[in-house]
Parts: sequence; C-alpha cells; structure tokens
Amino acid sequence: MNKFIRTFLVWGLGLPVTAVCFLSMIPAYLIDRSGNAAHSIATFWAKAVMRLAGITVSVRGIENIPRGVPLIILACHRGAFDIPALQSVLPVQFRWVAKKSLFKLPLVGWSMTLAGYISIDREKGASAYKSIDAAAEKIRAGTSVLIFPEGTRNTGGELLLFKKGGFTLAEKSGAAIVPVAIAGTERILKKGGFFVFPSPVSVSIGRPISPAGHKEKELREITREAIEGLRRGR
Repeated sequence: MNKFIRTFLVWGLGLPVTAVCFLSMIPAYLIDRSGNAAHSIATFWAKAVMRLAGITVSVRGIENIPRGVPLIILACHRGAFDIPALQSVLPVQFRWVAKKSLFKLPLVGWSMTLAGYISIDREKGASAYKSIDAAAEKIRAGTSVLIFPEGTRNTGGELLLFKKGGFTLAEKSGAAIVPVAIAGTERILKKGGFFVFPSPVSVSIGRPISPAGHKEKELREITREAIEGLRRGR
C-alpha cells in the first residue's frame, strides 16, 4: 500500500512542485547571476521530492568535506534518485556536470542552465574538451562540481569503468577529489518504471584526494578504490 501512496505523492504532487521550483529559478537567476540562488532552490526541490517519496538519507563522513575551497565530488551512480538524494544532503554549493541531452529537456534543461550546471557531449571530443575547460574555469573561480564518473546508472555489484573527465578536471584545476558512495536508490524507482518504492538511502563520504603528484590514470584508480571501500563500509 505504501508504494501506491508514495507513487501518487511523487507524481501527483512532485510534478507541480518541480514546475514551481524550476520556474522560480528564472527570477532567482535575474537577482543572482552566480547561480547560487538557483542551486538553493534546486536543493529545496530535492528535499521536497525525498519527503514526498518517504525516503530518509543517512550520511556518514560529512566532516570529510572541506569548507571554503572548490572541490570535485565524484559519486557512484545507482538510480534515478541519486540526484535528489545527494542534492538534499551535501552542505556545499556545487554544480552538476551532466550529459548534454538533459539540457534539451523543457523546463528541466532550462533550469540546469540557469543554475550554472555544465553540459558535456561525450560523443564529440572537441565539445567534451570545451566542457572540461569550462568546468575547470568554474572550479578555479571557487565553485565545486559533482560528476558521476561511471557515466550512467549501474545497479550491478561492481563499479563500471570510470570516465576520465573528472580526473582531467582535477589535473587542470588542482582541486581535491571527494569520493562518495551512495546505496539504496537502485530500489526506489526502476529504470523505465513508474512505481516508487520507499527505501532507506545511505551516503558515505570519503577523505579528499589531492591530485598533486598523480597522473590521471593513477588518480582514477585511487578514487575507484576509495569509492569501492566506502561501498563496502571501510
């Protein structure tokens, strides 16, 4: 019975809440061109969606997030609710780095643009490098970014191969990588599904990894091991 109630609340009330929040980003952007106000609205939206879905998020390692410095947050990608789950609990301003196709969606894509999120076109090398340069510039200016290095949802037992974009960013910007593992979201909304199954979600945050002295390939392996260790409770 609970899944029917939560499904009704998420789709019946969540969609209007989404529309109102995303439309309110327009005046927020006109007032604050940095995108911080728009991101704060997105955080309010994320908390509302999680509340409607009846999902609680437990967080471990929040003290590992440095304050006052730009970061590259790299998280494993388990389900559709990863985005609101992470947005609702991470205590820093950040910008998502997401695939270009999402920015073409009506309302959602416009809101992502207003919030200063960064699109990346993985199919076109030159365009992808431009996106990386744009992200590096934002980081050097003091803004953190969040990336799913697997590039797509993965509900299997092992992490997928990590894309190199986040690690190239670390090399270019000098910003530390914060590894994050998320679990439980894969049970909430199946890919292509409709029903919402309330499930507890856990977010584990590891210690920052400095890119200094590491090549991109080595940095990728260190980060992968860190996220794998967080997934296993280490």
